[in-house]
Amino acid sequence: MSLKSLALSTAIALAGPAAALTLATGPALAQDDTLSVETATGTAEVPRAPATTAVYDMAALDTLDALGVEGLTSTDKTYFDGLADYQGDIGTLFEPDFEALNALQPDLIVVGGRSAPQAEAVADFAPTIDMTIEGTDLLNGLRARIEAYGRIWGKEDAAADLTADLDTALDDARAAGREAGDALIVLTNGAKMSAYDAGSRFGWLHEATGMPEAFEGLSAAQHGEPVSSEFIRDANPDWLFVIDRGAAIGADSQGAEATLDNPLVRETKAWQSDQVVYLGAADVYIASGGIQATRRTLKTVTEALTAAAGS
Repeated sequence: MSLKSLALSTAIALAGPAAALTLATGPALAQDDTLSVETATGTAEVPRAPATTAVYDMAALDTLDALGVEGLTSTDKTYFDGLADYQGDIGTLFEPDFEALNALQPDLIVVGGRSAPQAEAVADFAPTIDMTIEGTDLLNGLRARIEAYGRIWGKEDAAADLTADLDTALDDARAAGREAGDALIVLTNGAKMSAYDAGSRFGWLHEATGMPEAFEGLSAAQHGEPVSSEFIRDANPDWLFVIDRGAAIGADSQGAEATLDNPLVRETKAWQSDQVVYLGAADVYIASGGIQATRRTLKTVTEALTAAAGS
């Protein structure tokens, strides 16, 4: 027996059965305090029910709020009135404030999307998970995040309810979109416009409604394919789904309605039938993949499609 083993055995003997039990069960108790969840970068070990969480992603914050998770602190701008209570001083979506983060001493840090490149840097302060949701598979990604958050915070029942609500909203959207015709998704940025196809970050709208693309062959690039009013006229969609980037980020720029209101776009079936839908810009652009943002977007689309069908 080594001197180290002899010393350990002697310590146990002197301390009695209680100490022996503590030493035997310590590692198991530590394991019970963590669990494995799937993230955007693979499986990660996280603490169970973290009391304090720093959140650098609006989609994550949106879903955690819907689950009723407590102890959340987020960035200096949360973009939504309903998330304003979580506004903190831990930096921005792009630049964490490391001094403030160190002072907060969070049990867990959540990054995603715009903040994902900072995952390694903030991991020096607490266990960190990247919960990015890819727009190309947003609906499945959202379901996976709801399930993971429910397990982390012991809110599995609430998570199941949110997923059921999502499925109901999707059923309604697909029913409304079944005979609605085709659609074109356009993002405006001041006077500039980009269009997005079914395989893009906003393409989940085609999946959710079942509506085909008005124009096939667009680039699936992250920032879409730059288009003109002539392009929109020639694509001639039945429906235009519009996202105003300037409105989403609070920019002082020309709004989407002014950008689209021109003689060429007015020739489209969408414009002439009053089937131009201005989506909640921050819901789609900032918190894309958050459960509440997604439900609001689906409600906007479904109500517009249903109203047109009944007119």
